[in-house]
Amino acid sequence: MISRSYTNLLDLASGNFPVMGREPPSNSSSRRLPRVMTVPGNVSEFDEDDDDQSYSDNPSSVSSDRMIIVSNHLPLKADRLNGSWIFTWDQDSLFLQLKEGFPEDMEVLYIGSLSVEVDSHEQDEVAQILLEKFKCVPTFFPPDLHSKFYDGFCKRQLWPLFHYMLPFSPGGRRFDRSTWEAYVAANKLFFQRVIEVINPDDDYVWIHDYHLMVLPTFLRRRFNRIRMGFFLHSPFPSSEIYRSLPVREEILKALLNSDLIGFHTFDYARHFLTCCSRMLGLEYQSKRGYIGLEYYGRTVGIKIMPVGINMGRIQSVMRYSEEEGKVMELRKRYEGKTVLLGIDDMDVFKGINLKLLAMEQMLKQHSSWRGKAVLVQIVNPGRGNNGIDIERTRGEIEESCRRINEAFGYQPIVYIDTPMSITEINAYYHIAECVVVTAVRDGMNLTPYEYIVCRQGPKKSVLVVSEFIGCSPSLSGAIRVNPWNVEATGEALNQALSMGDAEKELRHEKHFRYVSTHDVAFWSRSFLHDLERICVDHFKKRCWGMGISFGFRVVALDPNFRKLSIPCIVSDYKRAKRRAILLDYDGTLMPQNSISKAPSQEVMNLLDALCEDEKNLIFIVSGRGRESLGKWFSPCKNVGVAAEHGYFLKWPGSEEWETCGQGTDFGWMQIVEPVMKQYTESTDGSSIEVKESALVWQYRDADPGFGSLQAKEMLEHLESVLANEPVAVKSGHYIVEVKPQGVSKGYVSEKIFSSMDEEGKPVDFVLCIGDDRSDEDMFEAIGNAMLKNLLCGDALVFACTVGQKPSKAKYYLDDTMEVTSMLESLAEASEASNFSMRELDDAL
Repeated sequence: MISRSYTNLLDLASGNFPVMGREPPSNSSSRRLPRVMTVPGNVSEFDEDDDDQSYSDNPSSVSSDRMIIVSNHLPLKADRLNGSWIFTWDQDSLFLQLKEGFPEDMEVLYIGSLSVEVDSHEQDEVAQILLEKFKCVPTFFPPDLHSKFYDGFCKRQLWPLFHYMLPFSPGGRRFDRSTWEAYVAANKLFFQRVIEVINPDDDYVWIHDYHLMVLPTFLRRRFNRIRMGFFLHSPFPSSEIYRSLPVREEILKALLNSDLIGFHTFDYARHFLTCCSRMLGLEYQSKRGYIGLEYYGRTVGIKIMPVGINMGRIQSVMRYSEEEGKVMELRKRYEGKTVLLGIDDMDVFKGINLKLLAMEQMLKQHSSWRGKAVLVQIVNPGRGNNGIDIERTRGEIEESCRRINEAFGYQPIVYIDTPMSITEINAYYHIAECVVVTAVRDGMNLTPYEYIVCRQGPKKSVLVVSEFIGCSPSLSGAIRVNPWNVEATGEALNQALSMGDAEKELRHEKHFRYVSTHDVAFWSRSFLHDLERICVDHFKKRCWGMGISFGFRVVALDPNFRKLSIPCIVSDYKRAKRRAILLDYDGTLMPQNSISKAPSQEVMNLLDALCEDEKNLIFIVSGRGRESLGKWFSPCKNVGVAAEHGYFLKWPGSEEWETCGQGTDFGWMQIVEPVMKQYTESTDGSSIEVKESALVWQYRDADPGFGSLQAKEMLEHLESVLANEPVAVKSGHYIVEVKPQGVSKGYVSEKIFSSMDEEGKPVDFVLCIGDDRSDEDMFEAIGNAMLKNLLCGDALVFACTVGQKPSKAKYYLDDTMEVTSMLESLAEASEASNFSMRELDDAL
């Protein structure tokens, strides 16, 4: 039964959702699970959210690790015999083979759908059999859902787009929101199967491929600390292609709820990271060889590792092919011929017709191969029933075969369009002098790997591969081609056929060494190792969920980081004898998106009320210039102001500004400004902010990729030309700033504490509030002041950031409204105290 919260979680898809199936039979509760759930409640309650926050999971009593593999299809074969279902392992399934890389004592559980339809009255019985005998949990689809999910969204939207076919391309399909709704609903079904069996504190979940790209959000929403990886087996397109998808941000945010995201090649990973940068404003970092994205306090790892093959499986099949005599049979059939081999799915992206045209070109240009060279093209059935333009593609291939075979007086193209067993395919590998792959876009394509292993007997092989397939970067000894250039591909075929045996052996040795050491076990072991590494701190942080629909994300912060309690701070405020209150301006007292940047009358009244309390010392510490700050806060005579991150300082009750920098020589600005102008002219959307003590180049409105590149160049340029100047060059969030050395909000904060200590008025209460990176210096300075004994030994410190995000502060408030509310409570406490003192004076 579908969860009652179906529309609660999926409202982002909008529109009317399809009817999702039937009520379970009365005996459905008899289904046994391999492990008892550690989360109370039944399945239909797991996703019932009364608000938009989820909290940490209950601890588990089970200590052993287990891997849950979630894929669209289970690694099983199903046959119907005498009215009964017969299930066997699919030995060629990647998902079955990858467990070879796991520790021997790690239990593996599979969740996915079956390749056959099972009648509704048989589903419970089949599920029980698969669970007990194979540790498989099947996902059954309602009749109307699977077609829209798989044939509709997966094959008609994601598959073409990820292979660079835009909606208006020939064969492309425009976005259909009903298929997106079906995709989300199908992912919800997989989610429900997972929560039936998962132990969130002990299990790993590994999700595979583009069919399940939004599943991570469902799981992360339910289990904040779940250890979860995702691997994409298809290409990931460039940002210019991906951004055409109407649900682009929903899918990106869903993937970012994983702990580790895997890709076959750096190109695919780079495209994903660029999309995250351009569409979500996220930047990645590379540390000690690992790539990571900081996402609300969580580090999302990026794994680049091409999948390998099962060496043992290929070698055993190869021996079986020889024992059956298939290799000898093919040698006799093609005696006197040099065989080139192509093995592809019937798919518009496989470039089969381009391969045939290249073969034709080679025979035209190099007539010596006529009558000798034969291209055997084996075509496997296309995946799915309704692949894009399958019939048109097949027609083009058959027409090319007929025309080429008629043109040269013999049969240079042997076209095999019937299902073929793996033993027969291995026999063809054995006799082929060269394998040709001309896909115009492909995720990985393991055909070259399998061929290399099968040619270990003669120890020589040649590969002609498209530069657009995932395995191409790994095969450095292959002849790489652009399949769209038919003439160049034809020349590559001639080069492969003409190559000497010694060179073939060298290329084969190089390839075999790589393929044999980077097999499927190495791939899965490496992925699990990185997943363990990235999840090691899961239970050391405090996690909670935020947002609705696919805007949901988990914030992971230090366990000591908590919301500032207004009653608690008011209580401590009342007991204090000498207080220092340091307030940032933009984003703290004034919202960042406010059109008017001047302080509101409410803020001014609060500051006046706080200043009337003789125990208080109030400072505005901002990056803004002293002219605007001085003008705005001039009515509040007893408010101190630190402008330009503390370079200029005005004490309460004074009209004079003093400088806190090391010097007043700004001759370096004449060096910096021309450099910044040069980059501004060449970077559309950038600008220069001129301050009295600093110059800031900002590129918030520039192209993110180009702006970041220019910022790095500028940083190196300025560091070079300013090497002997007393300035600091720093990069920040969309800015590059040059300012005098030693100037920071932290430095001016310590100066304030030190001055009060020298006056014999050490502070016993500190409240410091800010919202951005520069304010982190203030939070750090408070700790330094404690170590230097600039504050009272029992001083109460409240370092508070605005917004729930990683920070050196111990507390947070959600927004500027909460800051104002808290200051209002403190002002009321001061007024009440002042009133009591006046009454006491009157009584005396």
